Amino acid sequence: MKTEQLIPFLISAESSVVEAMQKIDSNAQGILFVKNDGRRLIGVITDGDIRRWLIRTGELQGSVRQIMNPSPKAIYQKEIGSAGEYMRKHSLTALPVISTENIITDIIFRKGGGERTACTERKKALSGVPVVIMAGGKGTRLYPYTKILPKPLIPIGDIPIMERIINRFYDFGVTDFYATVNYRKSMIRSYFSDLAADYTIWYVEEDKPLGTAGSLGLIREELWGPYIVTNCDILIHADYGDIYRYHGESGNELTIVTALKNIVVPYGVIHSRENGAIESMEEKPKLSYFVNTGMYILNPELRRDIPPDTFFHMTDLMNLLLKQNRKVGMYPISEDSFLDMGEFEEMRRMEEKLNLKSE
Repeated sequence: MKTEQLIPFLISAESSVVEAMQKIDSNAQGILFVKNDGRRLIGVITDGDIRRWLIRTGELQGSVRQIMNPSPKAIYQKEIGSAGEYMRKHSLTALPVISTENIITDIIFRKGGGERTACTERKKALSGVPVVIMAGGKGTRLYPYTKILPKPLIPIGDIPIMERIINRFYDFGVTDFYATVNYRKSMIRSYFSDLAADYTIWYVEEDKPLGTAGSLGLIREELWGPYIVTNCDILIHADYGDIYRYHGESGNELTIVTALKNIVVPYGVIHSRENGAIESMEEKPKLSYFVNTGMYILNPELRRDIPPDTFFHMTDLMNLLLKQNRKVGMYPISEDSFLDMGEFEEMRRMEEKLNLKSE
């Protein structure tokens, strides 16, 4: 591997958590090797390490040094022949090759061996877990598309967004879906009734808009365990099984999947003191926040907290729980792992991310 090919997988220990998340997004391998100024290996950091740090601290300004594992596995150049066996033994997906001076000269990525087991485990991860898709809105931000089609049936590529959402959950073993419907509900029913699918959709019909939480009270069936609620205009690139496990282990009553959002201020920002004295100027600073993606995991008893036949958003439920000092938590994902088709520009970004321009 040439030096320039190594760059996407290397990061400085002084880099920020946000920079690490962005670099992991771009290399699509879920891992970075931490180097000093001379490209000597001093640590390793994964997307899981970052997520655990953010859940524990909520601190976006932390440094890679605070999070990294300072004892990374590596092999010397002369040992490359045994790399495969070494990676299987230690369950590694990536292994740096180093010189006798500890300088990173190559990275070996594991291919094959274990995918079938991983795929099988993923297929079972959400077996028996119901998913509620909020599909009743008019999608006014996508007008005039939604004058013809309901938002859930607007195609991304040649597949409607709601079908893409269902397919992704189906990959994790979900076969029971509830769809809350209102606007152009007969079109939604008609489309999915024509599909030969191995899953079942129960339709929950709103006579009037009830918000992203209010319609949950219309589900007649008893939900015995935590279930997932998602908006019908988003795609989340993440391990849904891990999100669900985290909810159970955290003790949260409500878990919100959040995504990093970076906003660049397109001006030089002035920092001032009293009496109008300028302290400094920062050119086009970048602000980082976590935003609500519109995907949630709820404990079943929360339906009792939702007022019947009342317009009630998921954010209203969150605020109610917080006021009562009940546990609400987040599961953070990176910016590129969250795709939203709520506006035209975001639709184009979703198509590009899914490599659908040529479809």
